[in-house]
Amino acid sequence: MRNKTAMLLAVTILLGFANAAGAQYNFVPTYWWLYGYPTPTPVWFYGYPARTPTPTPTPTPSTLTAPSDAFQVRYASNLAAGDSVVNITNAGSTVSAANALTNICANVYVFSPDEQLISCCACTVTPNALVSLSARSDLISNTLTPAMPSSIVIKLLATVGTACNAAVPIAGTLASGLRAWGTTLHTAPVAATFAVTETEFSPAVLSAAELARITSLCGFIQANGSGYGICRSCRLGGQ
Repeated sequence: MRNKTAMLLAVTILLGFANAAGAQYNFVPTYWWLYGYPTPTPVWFYGYPARTPTPTPTPTPSTLTAPSDAFQVRYASNLAAGDSVVNITNAGSTVSAANALTNICANVYVFSPDEQLISCCACTVTPNALVSLSARSDLISNTLTPAMPSSIVIKLLATVGTACNAAVPIAGTLASGLRAWGTTLHTAPVAATFAVTETEFSPAVLSAAELARITSLCGFIQANGSGYGICRSCRLGGQ
């Protein structure tokens, strides 16, 4: 009798294992040959020991397929002490189907240090042209809220299209060829003095979430800001 009890216990354990794994695997039915007790009469038992793993779903990419220079970032600080400027050009990297140089839109998004989008705007940049923006006169002179920050984060997004609007860029319109430089003030070793530095904007990886965020926030500003939060457009020439 001990043999029969042991045999039945083994069958119970096998079934429990098969059922527990069933939530993760597809099972291929197989037959097991089991001898009953006390007579050696064969009995067919229907089990599930063979398993085929279910393929793991491919995750949805969080980043976009975009030109490496389409999205660029920089900061400007100490704006209470003096101005910072942004100079932008179109390198001519984006061409039409007829292989002609095309205009690009420089979409501008300005954030305060506490992550709030305070202004946005866009301007057309023709191939090889030079346009510019003043941080104090263009980017923070008409913010969504009354407070004017002393430092900002500036994000530039290059797109193609007949009309430039910072609220409407989508992944399919991202473009190459944007080049930008910016100045900022740094506290100098001598008390109450500042030094100016100029560097290129830094290319950054653009996620789908970030694209959706900046465009939707800009759209909200356009729809509900009563004209506030729209930065002034680029002026021709550098600063």
